[in-house]
Amino acid sequence: MNTSADHRLILMKRSNSPSSSGFTLLEMIAVLLIIGVLCAIAAPSWLHLIDTSRLNNAQDEVLQALKTAQHRARLNKVTWEFGIRELTDGSVQWAIYSESTDSSSAAWNNLDPVIKLDSETTLRNVNGVHRIQFNHLGAVNGQLGRVTLSSKNSNNIKRCVIVSTLLGALRKGYNQTRPSNGRVCY
Repeated sequence: MNTSADHRLILMKRSNSPSSSGFTLLEMIAVLLIIGVLCAIAAPSWLHLIDTSRLNNAQDEVLQALKTAQHRARLNKVTWEFGIRELTDGSVQWAIYSESTDSSSAAWNNLDPVIKLDSETTLRNVNGVHRIQFNHLGAVNGQLGRVTLSSKNSNNIKRCVIVSTLLGALRKGYNQTRPSNGRVCY
């Protein structure tokens, strides 16, 4: 008997038979189903994380703008204002400008499109602009308040920037589990 001929015959039979390597359709469907279930479980957490990150960035941006207005008031020895507004399309904008500048001609900056101005915002509203003034010493001109931001995707997460003293002390606040004076962001 010729073993090399038998070996070739076996190889030819294997090459003509259907392949046994790879995955079956049932195995592929099972893997896709498991991946789908894992994505369905992880997606809400991921979206919550993204919303929280966007709110934190917007809060930092508002706090920095308030500090810049306060610094410019001290530096230039004139009153400077911080203004924040929500437009009819739902976008939120902020600006800093000197008291002598009309707010409509100020350079307005947009916050992230998913951020909205929450109803807990207590800064004085003048013609649709929530504003606060810092005098030549960097202190506020008699009005205290807060800017409260929330996500258009979820009202459960709130971030606020609070002007807490007449000297112009600024601080961040976060939503709490128990309301204080009807507000959850403090």
